[in-house]
Amino acid sequence: MLDLLVHNAVLPDGRTDMSIAVQDGRIAEVTAGLDAPAHEKLDAQGLLVAPHFVDPHFHMDATLSYGLPRVNQSGTLLEGIALWGELKPLLTAEALIERAMAYCDWAVAKGLLAIRSHVDTSDPSLLAVDALLEVKKRVAPYLTLQLVAFPQDGVLRTPGGVDNLKRALDKGVDVVGGIPHFERTMADGAASVRLLCELAAERGLPVDMHCDESDDPLSRHIETLAFEAQRLGLQGRVTGSHCTSMHSMDNYYVSKLLPLIAEAGVGVVANPLINITLQGRHDSYPKRRGMTRVPELMAQGVNVAFGHDCVMDPWYGMGSGDMLEVAHMGLHVAQMTSQQGIRQCFDAVTANAAKVFGLEGYGLEAGCDASFVLLQARDPIEAIRLRASRLKVYRKGLLLAQTPPATAALHLSGRPPTTGWMIPRP
Repeated sequence: MLDLLVHNAVLPDGRTDMSIAVQDGRIAEVTAGLDAPAHEKLDAQGLLVAPHFVDPHFHMDATLSYGLPRVNQSGTLLEGIALWGELKPLLTAEALIERAMAYCDWAVAKGLLAIRSHVDTSDPSLLAVDALLEVKKRVAPYLTLQLVAFPQDGVLRTPGGVDNLKRALDKGVDVVGGIPHFERTMADGAASVRLLCELAAERGLPVDMHCDESDDPLSRHIETLAFEAQRLGLQGRVTGSHCTSMHSMDNYYVSKLLPLIAEAGVGVVANPLINITLQGRHDSYPKRRGMTRVPELMAQGVNVAFGHDCVMDPWYGMGSGDMLEVAHMGLHVAQMTSQQGIRQCFDAVTANAAKVFGLEGYGLEAGCDASFVLLQARDPIEAIRLRASRLKVYRKGLLLAQTPPATAALHLSGRPPTTGWMIPRP
């Protein structure tokens, strides 16, 4: 007998009336119209079942700290970094863990079951590293947390920065991070990329660097990152996050850069909510959007994913862990409003993000983990439009969270008693 049978589901690829059979935490079969004995049966009622959401770029050490010790008055990236520097001496492990655990609760409720979080290694105490390693252990039964050793103040710019980062990796941090555009000079930035990629190659670890989070078209560390990925044989293990300077680069240079990124097997993570908020701050009008060239990268065959980046922290005072909100902003900023473009934005917070993460057993095929979300929507486009309610959230066949359907009661003569914002279909 099956543990769980979901039937009458729509899948992200458009298949309808699909059944998902679950046994021992894995998907045993995905087929149309399956009827079999099961301990639990779930009628999806023609709604969308999707693999769980994945956030490939977040800062959990700072999350939910908005207003501590003060609010970012200018709203800029640099004031946010300065504010984080003010907050760090006041951090305690207990408070950091409490905020991170609360955010993980939010994430699960939104069907977000895998998060790659950068954790600041600039402080020699590595307090944030130890705290998030503890969080990673606590949430492991229901959420996969992957940690990136992130030298927020620059690995070369910070006294002892290289040693701090190595000690974080020794403690069990999963990924080598960097921030080359925040080093003192362009040359130091390039040197940091080379050093950190060599460290990752030596240790057999992935790389994920904040790369060119700037409006400066001459910030070109993504080029160095792609070169080092090829030189060191790191193809498929390297991610450039943000890459916002690409929005300001001239088209001729980008025409050479995109094939280099693709050939190097480097993935790119854009952070639409934060990129549109922090970039273009020095512009009068016209103002640049600031997000990297998402459709052009995708057309070149580069794996592009969307991250949330920040939720209620020194850089961003909003957010709730909703990756559909991220996708919604992404399609607007990138002007990806075609049917194909919207579906690509859904992929950017599911399948593409899982690829950046290196998640095993992800998807809706036989043999995959039975980790999926029933959404109050009939396809990915409707899911993004409505930021659809997560009616059921499962991880390895176990129900983790559920939300009542979003409906409004109407008191209108001659009209239906409720509405759920879905367009009527035959």
